[in-house]
Amino acid sequence: MTDSELIALAKAYLELSNSHRVDLIMPMFAAGARYTSNAMGEHRGRATIGDMMHGFFNKYPDAYWHATNFRCEDHRVTFDFTLTATEASSGARLARSGGEEVEFTADGAIKKLTVDAS
Repeated sequence: MTDSELIALAKAYLELSNSHRVDLIMPMFAAGARYTSNAMGEHRGRATIGDMMHGFFNKYPDAYWHATNFRCEDHRVTFDFTLTATEASSGARLARSGGEEVEFTADGAIKKLTVDAS
């Protein structure tokens, strides 16, 4: 896949994340994918990643990522983001900024996703 195609896939993943469409996000991940975040921990495999995402979106039903500065090298798309959300149970606002790296397989499945947020 070309760099442009991989960036388009990363942007599609973000669009689905902003729509909280875990049902459409999960097929984008390879079966043995790994998701690592300094805020959410490490999760391996589609089912575990899906469970984590469902929990996150239930806790933060208005979560939204604004992403910029997309770049691609060696099947890895990196970008900067700002996340805003409101915790459903308390109304507490969440705001984080950071970087994300999405590593794809040769056929365009997400095999590793790493989030570094502060």
